[in-house]
Amino acid sequence: MHWIALQWSPEPDASTALPPPDALSWWALQFTPHVTWLDEALMLEVAACERLWGGRLALMRQLSSTHPAPGTRLLGAQGATSLEALARLRLFVRGERRPDAIPAGLPLDTLTAARAHLDLLARLGCRTWGDVAALPRGGFARRFGAPLREALDLAWGQRPETHVWLELPDVFEQKLELPALAENAHALMWSANRLLAALQIWLRARQRGARAIELQWTLDLRRLNGVDLPPHQHITVRTAEPTQDMAHLRRLLAEKLALTTLAAPASWLRLRSLDTDPWAGASTSFLPEDNRKGDKLHEMVERLSARLGPQQVLVPVPQADHRAERMQAWRPALHQQHRQGSRPRAAAAPASSRPDALYPTWLLPAPLRLDMDGERPCWHGPLRKLVGPQRIETGWWGGTEDGGQPAVRDYYIAESPEAGLVWIYRERMPVRFADSEVRWYLQGFYA
Repeated sequence: MHWIALQWSPEPDASTALPPPDALSWWALQFTPHVTWLDEALMLEVAACERLWGGRLALMRQLSSTHPAPGTRLLGAQGATSLEALARLRLFVRGERRPDAIPAGLPLDTLTAARAHLDLLARLGCRTWGDVAALPRGGFARRFGAPLREALDLAWGQRPETHVWLELPDVFEQKLELPALAENAHALMWSANRLLAALQIWLRARQRGARAIELQWTLDLRRLNGVDLPPHQHITVRTAEPTQDMAHLRRLLAEKLALTTLAAPASWLRLRSLDTDPWAGASTSFLPEDNRKGDKLHEMVERLSARLGPQQVLVPVPQADHRAERMQAWRPALHQQHRQGSRPRAAAAPASSRPDALYPTWLLPAPLRLDMDGERPCWHGPLRKLVGPQRIETGWWGGTEDGGQPAVRDYYIAESPEAGLVWIYRERMPVRFADSEVRWYLQGFYA
């Protein structure tokens, strides 16, 4: 067996907090399935997998370059047993040179099981592991207890090691006690960054992408100004696509927290995953236009919706109707993304069901009635009809009940002397109204 003991030491000027212990163990599981905590150190048993990483030295370099706490110093030591690796790590932390004889020459205070008996063992002249191991076995257990004798047997490989190996949970859920009562969104967000770092480690280990997360905080007061308070408050963040991008989730949480009023100071935070999907990884391309910098469209829509409100960010949605003013509706972009599970469309053609029709790229919110020059409609000058008529007769079944009038029209593509190509139509009147005035309307423009 071969063990690696790891410990994190904060840098003097570090401003980032260490991720929770569970997150550190989840990160270590990508290197070996045999991970456990032993006192203050994270222990990795790597005998069966170290060659997959190119050997022990290459594995140590990989651990050092990828550890999830960049603002801290990663300390590591190796040994044939977990106790030996932990003892060598403690010597390294103290800045002491390791002895030539391992494990016999290790100082006795580096063995956890011996710490309760250091004074008595020192009076017996025992300073190292080897000194204690040389004592007669008969009365040793009666005088110092079985745990110390078992620890020495483990250190010399005379009995097998048994550990409870850590496993990844199926659902992410982490709690964090705040260092001080949080009275505003900024203080909550500062502590939530630790939980987001743990979420990213869990997502990568599970090869999942987050679709919905919930941030909950515990209120420190039960009543305020005579009003009963709920025990918790929470906000939920949803994304259109699975993501492992903590910067995007951090921005969404910050936008929602900025619009949330804390009912009372908060003492605890909890972050949990509500919905995740398999993670396919980020696609790459050699083409420069496929590797543009900046936010993706759906990320920008989600951030603006969180900041301004869902009803303030709309996208066009095609509808099955031949009337131009009814071919699309404007709906909240965030709700549409979550319903479809895809990116919003940058633009929607007004007649996606009729790809052969020459519909304009821009429709007016409502048709504009045109002035007439005799029998010719005018828009910045007399219009010259180029293509048409395209006749439609629809909407008679609903009338005003479905939000639109029945339409009996002839559509034309026309040219304006100043405005270019436009889309116009003429209302076709029933035979009994043949003598009525013919009305022309402007419906849209061509780019």
